[in-house]
Formats: sequence, C-alpha cells, structure tokens
Amino acid sequence: MSRSSKKGPYIDEKLIKKIADLKAGEKKVIKTWSRRATISPEMIGYTFGVYNGKEHINVYVTEEMVGHLLGEFSPSKKFVKHGGKMQRDMEKKK
Repeated sequence: MSRSSKKGPYIDEKLIKKIADLKAGEKKVIKTWSRRATISPEMIGYTFGVYNGKEHINVYVTEEMVGHLLGEFSPSKKFVKHGGKMQRDMEKKK
C-alpha cells in the first residue's frame, strides 16, 4: 500500500454519497473516474463502472476485494503480442 497507515485508506467522498443515495437492492451501475479509491466494506454488492481511459468497465465488488483499489480491477493497458519470426512460427503450429 503506497498510502501512509496513519492517514488511512483514501475513499472518494462522492462514491460514498452515491452509494448512500441508492436504495437497498437496486442494481444500478455507479460510474466513477476515481481509480485510486480504496474499496471499503460499504461497497460490497454494488457494481461500479470504473473508467480506464477509454470506457467504463463494470466491476462487481465482492468481499475479497476490500482493501484493494478500484483501478486494479479495470485494466487500462491492453497487451499486444510481441510479434517477430518466432511468434509467426508459433501461430502457424496452432
């Protein structure tokens, strides 16, 4: 964790407000641009649309995700294969 333990986790206040405004059991996607916000126990069971720089990726928060950042579950970079002669030979074999 890069944040100091004496400061505590960073949780975006706008996210907490959006969660409080939702009715219990409502299945609405909460759009957010705050990738650095830490997932808290209040967020369990909600779906967040986390922006990755191009689109919002839906992230359903479960119990195991508490303590992690929202951005960890919304990859912002796409791996493109390396290419080259060896890569072409491997693809031909498949």
